Amino acid sequence: MLDAAIEAARRAATVILQIYATDFQVRSKDDASPVTLADEAAEAAILETLAQRFPEVPAISEEAASRGGLPSAPARFWLIDPLDGTKEFISRNGEFTVNIALIEQGRPRLGVVLAPALGRLYAGCEAADGSCQAFVEEAGERRPIHCRAVPEAGLTVVSSRSHGDAAALDAFLAGRRVAASVSAGSSLKLCLLAAGEADLYPRLGRTMEWDIAAGHAVLRAAGGEVRDLDGVPLRYGKPGLDNPHFAATGI
Repeated sequence: MLDAAIEAARRAATVILQIYATDFQVRSKDDASPVTLADEAAEAAILETLAQRFPEVPAISEEAASRGGLPSAPARFWLIDPLDGTKEFISRNGEFTVNIALIEQGRPRLGVVLAPALGRLYAGCEAADGSCQAFVEEAGERRPIHCRAVPEAGLTVVSSRSHGDAAALDAFLAGRRVAASVSAGSSLKLCLLAAGEADLYPRLGRTMEWDIAAGHAVLRAAGGEVRDLDGVPLRYGKPGLDNPHFAATGI
């Protein structure tokens, strides 16, 4: 299933980059968030690939959900954001991703996060026996990744490039030793933790499950976790598919 998700993400990346190179149009969805042809073409490529390989596993995808309402989540399903970071795509800063996750009994068991413009793919999965693997692939080379222990100098904190409440973030970090702060777009924030390049990502604003499921799966496979502000690991398939505020951490 991980191979299928990688194949689907690569097919989506191909069409995304083709559109990225054009003077594409931007439209607004009902919730006023932006959408482009790339979102829709990438979604079609992903859904077709996954349906061919695993027709018995249903899929919930952001663009389909926005067009026709949110379906009830089954016990096992693909959760897809075909173009996470549409604002980054529009601004052409390269920090947008294709996100594909497999959810089983509310847990993200498998995830692929592919950044087409950066040529970087993160993946992680949990096997039936509980063992995990996480890796990054770039320039044709694949290497394992894992979260790091927090350095003595303090935390490297990741925040959103396009969203965020500075006052709320400052309040959350009060009393913690912070060595550095970095910003990043889309699910790359979670992947920085998984790769041992950062330690904490607080998200004190609204997100949908498809925004973070794939990155959460990669992070879990690398030894980290995403928890709500009460410390409870985030679950998926919730009514409405929206998330509470959360904090993603490494080891």
